[in-house]
Amino acid sequence: MDAEELLERYAAGERQFHNENLRGINLKGANLSGIDLRNADLTGADLDDVNLSNAILQKANLTRASLINANLNSLQDSTSLILSWAELSGADLSRAKMISSNFCNANLAHTHLSEAQLDGSNFSDSNLDSTNLSKASLNNANLSRANLNNANLSQASFNSTNFSNANLNNVNLSQTSLNSANFSNANLNSANLSDAKLDHANLFNAFLYEAKVVRASLKNTDLTRANLEKADFSQVDLSSIKLQDANFQDAKIRGVILSNHNLSGMNLSQADLGAANLKGVNFRTAKLQGTNLEKAELHKVDLIRANLNGANLRKADLTGANIYGATFIDADLTGAIMPDGEIYKPIASEVEVGKQVVSLEKVISMTRQVINTDQAPAPVGPYNQAIAASGQMIFVAGQIAIDPRLGDVVYTDDVKKQTEQVLANLEAILKAAGATFANVVKTTVFLADMNDFAAVNAVYAKYFPEDTAPARACVQVSRLPKDVMVEIDCIAVI
Repeated sequence: MDAEELLERYAAGERQFHNENLRGINLKGANLSGIDLRNADLTGADLDDVNLSNAILQKANLTRASLINANLNSLQDSTSLILSWAELSGADLSRAKMISSNFCNANLAHTHLSEAQLDGSNFSDSNLDSTNLSKASLNNANLSRANLNNANLSQASFNSTNFSNANLNNVNLSQTSLNSANFSNANLNSANLSDAKLDHANLFNAFLYEAKVVRASLKNTDLTRANLEKADFSQVDLSSIKLQDANFQDAKIRGVILSNHNLSGMNLSQADLGAANLKGVNFRTAKLQGTNLEKAELHKVDLIRANLNGANLRKADLTGANIYGATFIDADLTGAIMPDGEIYKPIASEVEVGKQVVSLEKVISMTRQVINTDQAPAPVGPYNQAIAASGQMIFVAGQIAIDPRLGDVVYTDDVKKQTEQVLANLEAILKAAGATFANVVKTTVFLADMNDFAAVNAVYAKYFPEDTAPARACVQVSRLPKDVMVEIDCIAVI
């Protein structure tokens, strides 16, 4: 049947054209509203700007057909429609009933599919750039490798749909139902998933850079190895999700529930975990540099060898936490509850050493005398040959880099920071005995590696000015307690 015959019969009131061979037919711009083309073969047909609203296209074959800007609004029973490799850019398929249809490799850029019924349809490798699928139903559909860049899928239903390897960059999925959907290896960068339902969804190795996932439901969702950098997970219950090896760098996760999760080795640097419930979480070797943990619940967390340098732990609760080998360089622990249950108090090393200088001169003149002679080798560091002193003696036991706030060794790979911690501990003990560094007459420095001598000396010199420094011995030993790098003891006289 050619185009002229079809149009004449349509104009005469005929609507049923079942099983017709219309391959390559040119019906461009024709008005065929309500036509019934069940099982018709329209392969390669030119249907640009055609009006097929309310038509029936059940099992019709439109492979490689061109329907640019066509009107297929409110298609009636059009199940199993074949539109593979078809050109549908700008077409209107809103409210169309096309269950189990085939759109494989079709071009649907800027197409209107709002409220369409497309359950079980195949959109694999199709182009849906900027397409409107709001309130559409695509449960159990296949969108693997599809391009949905800038598409609108808000309030739609995609339960159990396959989005693997699809491009959903900047897509709108707000309030969309995506339970049990497969997003493995999908690109969801800058996507809006606010208030979406993603229970049991698979986001393995998915990319959600700067994605918005606020208030979304993620029960039993798999985010293993997902890239969640700068994503916003505020007010999300993450208690039952899989997060192994996910990247949460600079992500916003305020107020979330992550209790008892295994986040070992995970990158959470610069992330916002303010007021989060993190009880019992395994953060072993995790990257938490600059992370906001203010007011977070960190009861009994495992922070072994975790990096918390520059982290904000103000008013956080670290009761019972294991912080062995963790680093807290420049971390803010103001008001935090420490592992021993005590409120954090600044240690002596956090006070400028120079503030003691005024009172040191008085103490020196009253309690000690520096001894120097050219008949013996001159000092090669911040110490003197001998100190003559009188008064009550204080023998301070050797101190290592244990932070009294945390109860464990800190800065395990930084000898300078360990030295600062050791001297802070010595200063605290001297203060408790009514003394200062100015009262110290003798020190012994024990090093695990003499190659660290210069680094230790540089820190030591800040606490003991060269002209008044105490006598000192420095030795290398085979091993120090808890495998620290430096230990120092001292004798003071008051």
